[in-house]
Amino acid sequence: MKKIMLGNEAVARGLYEAGVSFVSSYPGTPSTEITEFAAKYDEIYAEWAPNEKVALEAALGASVGGARSFCAMKHVGLNVAADPLFITAYTGVGGGFVIGVADDPGMHSSQNEQDSRHYAEAAKLPMAEPADSAECKEFVRLCYEYSEKFDTPFILRLTTRVSHSSNPVETLERSELPLKEYVKDAAKHVMMPANARRRHVVVEKRLADLEEFAYSCPFNKIEKGGNLGIITAGNCYNYAKEVFGDSASYLKLGLVYPLSEKLIREFAESVEQIIVIEELDGFIERFCRSMGLKVTGKDVLPLCGEYSQSLLREKLLGEEPQNTALGDDIPARPPVLCPGCPHRGVFYVLKKMGVTVSGDIGCYTLGAVPPLAAMDSTYCMGASISALHGFNKVRGDEDRSVAVIGDSTFMHSGMTGLVNIVYNGGKSTVIILDNRITGMTGHQQNPLTGLTLKNTPAPYICLEDICAGLGVAREHIRVVDPAKLKELEQVIGEELSADCPSVVICRRPCALLKGVERHPALRVNTEKCRGCTSCMKIGCPCISMVRGEDGKKKAAVDPLMCVGCGLCKELCAFGAFED
Repeated sequence: MKKIMLGNEAVARGLYEAGVSFVSSYPGTPSTEITEFAAKYDEIYAEWAPNEKVALEAALGASVGGARSFCAMKHVGLNVAADPLFITAYTGVGGGFVIGVADDPGMHSSQNEQDSRHYAEAAKLPMAEPADSAECKEFVRLCYEYSEKFDTPFILRLTTRVSHSSNPVETLERSELPLKEYVKDAAKHVMMPANARRRHVVVEKRLADLEEFAYSCPFNKIEKGGNLGIITAGNCYNYAKEVFGDSASYLKLGLVYPLSEKLIREFAESVEQIIVIEELDGFIERFCRSMGLKVTGKDVLPLCGEYSQSLLREKLLGEEPQNTALGDDIPARPPVLCPGCPHRGVFYVLKKMGVTVSGDIGCYTLGAVPPLAAMDSTYCMGASISALHGFNKVRGDEDRSVAVIGDSTFMHSGMTGLVNIVYNGGKSTVIILDNRITGMTGHQQNPLTGLTLKNTPAPYICLEDICAGLGVAREHIRVVDPAKLKELEQVIGEELSADCPSVVICRRPCALLKGVERHPALRVNTEKCRGCTSCMKIGCPCISMVRGEDGKKKAAVDPLMCVGCGLCKELCAFGAFED
């Protein structure tokens, strides 16, 4: 039976059909839906781990225990999981083990562009890259076979377009597989130096075997056409086919590491000119050039951003882009915190107080966007707390500064930063935005929500107890409703003055959660409104300034968007916002 599936849904279907029984991941766009779809299958145990390192280690343990296992993450998550990733090449697997990583060319929802193929090469692990949903499912099935055949984890590389595009997929029945026998083997799994030296020899031998396998690997295919040869992989294959059609011959590489020199050389000898088309780094092109092949690639195609059919036509064929322009200018729609977002009040207060804000990854990163514009820095998951410690250690009391981090991000990688502050005598103030969910990636559960990925009850982990356990004095762990602006400002001011580490927990659930009570939309009493525009400083998309019949501008509330959070009511000095 055929079904239209997203690439991520097709990967999950491949996990199901391949007999996978254990999945552990941390959500990260564009990979999140893989695990969410996998959780819908009763035969697959699926969980959200606190971070990618834990997820990969848990999946490795399940593999060693004899099950086929999987973990997924976005490209920056692979940085977090790099330590166990490299070790898995040495230990090998028990049951088949596939690691899904989704790169984000164009940075649709990421803080950097990163080419994960370099990780495969550095860790000496094989990597497959599908071009559409049908290949997503089929490649997953084959990756498990080859993982067990070569005793190695397989990395499955996706990109945003493949993850989030839909194609027909042929569905099959599940292959039920018993657990493989577990045999104690310290020489294979205890990575002390003496064992690791011997295992390194195994890794190099396996890599040579994989290079030989790459020549006839079913992931790779040659399509004969014209004398122009195109070497490509993943979604770039689809772009190239649309632009060049049958006028070119194609070497479509589904196994992007290791690459087969023999296969590439045979293809090169069959054409007159070679173009390498690949997003982000010149990974394949560099290999071709190391073989002495003369190829065109990054000398004309960009290193940055996402490719398209129009870009290939422009750069490779010299054609002007054919764009359709609308007659009217469309106003820009910059990203903005949602109506009723509990983070809005926090950034309004921080900006008002003039403090330096060390930010983190999540919805609240939008606190850097005008008119709030309260955030000074954002680096990577958990870095807000660690960076604040270093900042305060060198500047002392010269600057008033705080770290802002979400509840899920704090559990991911913020706790160790707080330990560092306590252990090394820091006096920094950490603000944890506890909106009771992992918001940015689409409302996933986390260890603080009391529910698992499959929405079964989980033990409640108390954020206040965690902070106290990490060494913060109880009297300096404050909980406040971020919609109560005066109280929030007072509490932050008091903790900034404290001569010790402190934590302010801003607790209010995300306005988009189903269980959150909605209030009637507010309205503006135009007789009370002075048109001062103070309400515009909170950046609420529900509020605008409109000109009345008297020609004066007054505030107005969009009743279709307003959720009645009351923040504007709290802010207005003239009582113009009413129920």
